[in-house]
Amino acid sequence: MSGRPGCPGVALAVMATLMAAVIGLQAVHERGGGPPASDAPEFLYVRSPEAMRRLALSYQSLVADLYWIRAVQHYGGTRLSANPDKRYELLYPLLDLTTTLEPRFNVAYLFGSLFLAESPPGGPGRPDLAIALLDRGLRAQPSKWEFAQAIGFVHYWWRHDYEQAAEWFTRAAKFPNAPFWLTTLAATTLAEGGSRGSSRILWEQFARSAETEALRNEAVRRLQQLDAMDQMDRLRQMVDAYRQRGGALPSGWIDLVRAGYLRALPADPAGTPYVLQDGAVMLGRGSRLFPLPIEPQRLVH
Repeated sequence: MSGRPGCPGVALAVMATLMAAVIGLQAVHERGGGPPASDAPEFLYVRSPEAMRRLALSYQSLVADLYWIRAVQHYGGTRLSANPDKRYELLYPLLDLTTTLEPRFNVAYLFGSLFLAESPPGGPGRPDLAIALLDRGLRAQPSKWEFAQAIGFVHYWWRHDYEQAAEWFTRAAKFPNAPFWLTTLAATTLAEGGSRGSSRILWEQFARSAETEALRNEAVRRLQQLDAMDQMDRLRQMVDAYRQRGGALPSGWIDLVRAGYLRALPADPAGTPYVLQDGAVMLGRGSRLFPLPIEPQRLVH
């Protein structure tokens, strides 16, 4: 009989109904005039990755795509939310579902780890979960050197653990087909970890090895952040020179232009004007480079 439990036709109908219900509920929520999803308590319609895998049957890749889209929406919506208490509670569960359904979903591992590790308010500040996600990807694809490299990035950029970062870059260099520069990267990390110069080298190499245009664009954004930090240092020097010469802080950038320190009002590498307030140089409101990374002070032995 076509209607007995376990029949592919019935399973497909159940699957279609489930996904339609998920999308429909989300649409009703978003049209309801209430706060956006990122400002309201959220829930998963199916929390267990194993249960979802059984439900998805042969459509696991399709459902993984849907959960990946939901993860991106959750991250982006929360990041852009006006709520000062940004919470990314569903991010890891959604990535967990995505990669359980499709263990070879490379972008979900690589981009998902960036989302998870990003410091508040730009992300949940969970480098531990980022490493756990990448480690799962490495178990699913043991020859994927990019995952080992990415674990090194998390240790370097967010944990500021340069010995662990160098160790992972060294591991990645030993993988079949790994690029030759990973060995050099490990040495540079140990010698100069935490400096902007070494950070720039890391993101330049990340951009060269990125599998997708989106990952390359993220590397470019990180490089622009480093450029912005250099620019802001120079602007602070100008503000200090103006104060020492005139005995007062500039009231705005126009004072520095009139005094000959600047030719025009300064903007960050992404095109957003810098803000000068009470002598402090800051990124402009809404800059895509916000928040800038935290630069740790390296211990001198």
